[in-house]
Amino acid sequence: MKTIAITIGEDMLRRIDEITEGSSSAGNRSQFIREAVSERLRRIDRISEEEREKEIFRRNRQRLKRQALALIKEQAKP
Repeated sequence: MKTIAITIGEDMLRRIDEITEGSSSAGNRSQFIREAVSERLRRIDRISEEEREKEIFRRNRQRLKRQALALIKEQAKP
């Protein structure tokens, strides 16, 4: 782990301190910030993956539609 310096607004820092001091599960200030950054990175990764999947669906829309219709037709047979 590396130590870094960041600039953070006083209001935000005060809020973090209130949360971490009032809760044993929130950990300390550094842990709180590490977890927040980690959550943000997971969210960015998830959004990137969703965009990649949307592009795959866009590129294959017609083929997927044909396959879905064929499957519905096959399932509707007596």
